[in-house]
Amino acid sequence: MNRARRSLTAEAAAHAILIAYTIIALFPVVLILINSFKDRRAIFQAPMAPPTPESLSLIGYATVLEQGNFALYFMNSLTVTVLALVLVLLLGAMAAFALAEYRFFGNALMGLYLAIGIMIPIRLGTVGILEMMVATGLVNTRTALVLVYTANGLPLCVFILSEFMRNVSKDLKDAARIDGLSEYTIFFRIVLPLVRPAMATVAVFTMIPIWNDLWFPLILAPGEAVKTITLGTQVFIGQFVTNWNAVLAGLALAILPVLALYLVFSRQLIRGITSGAVK
Repeated sequence: MNRARRSLTAEAAAHAILIAYTIIALFPVVLILINSFKDRRAIFQAPMAPPTPESLSLIGYATVLEQGNFALYFMNSLTVTVLALVLVLLLGAMAAFALAEYRFFGNALMGLYLAIGIMIPIRLGTVGILEMMVATGLVNTRTALVLVYTANGLPLCVFILSEFMRNVSKDLKDAARIDGLSEYTIFFRIVLPLVRPAMATVAVFTMIPIWNDLWFPLILAPGEAVKTITLGTQVFIGQFVTNWNAVLAGLALAILPVLALYLVFSRQLIRGITSGAVK
């Protein structure tokens, strides 16, 4: 009885800590969202209060949509994020399958090389990357960002997926080979569905840094036609630094897409993390 009571107390304490951390983490986001729908006076008089019929105002969003090219910025960010994510997951999963399934000379060395890519920040090579993009004529293009983000996301993707793929039943794969299935068919129809939670985990960990990145868009793609939403929001905030309605609306528009994508993938993310914890 005492053991059950202690277990229940420990579980309640753990939930209380997690709930407190969640509230602290979400508080700035909620504060931005509720104040983006209020007029300037209500923002300063009652910043913690939700909008009321008297204080409700969409002037910030009207200013953002009229004077900031957020539709273009959003499409640029969406295009770069989706293309980079697809390439990271596809190429990373194929590389992870090769490292996990086949034994060849340099297998362990290749895994170590990719692990080093996780530890060394890609920003250290900014000068070399910029020179390469200038030489290939890719400056001020979305292609430059896609290539950089793909290279940055591959090491983590390969590292995580290779560990999961090593735990896929060897008997299942051998049975598929006996039935005459090709390696590509085994990879796409058997292995990938079994490591789907891990791929969702990689997708979230890859997607959020790409969407939020300001460094490489500022250096490689600062042109108006290829600005991402993060860079566009930063420039917009600099122009409307005293217009809090516009600033909060701009921040809300930058936050909402990645928050929605995280909620879509949250269940798969949790499954991937918990699966990795017990392997």
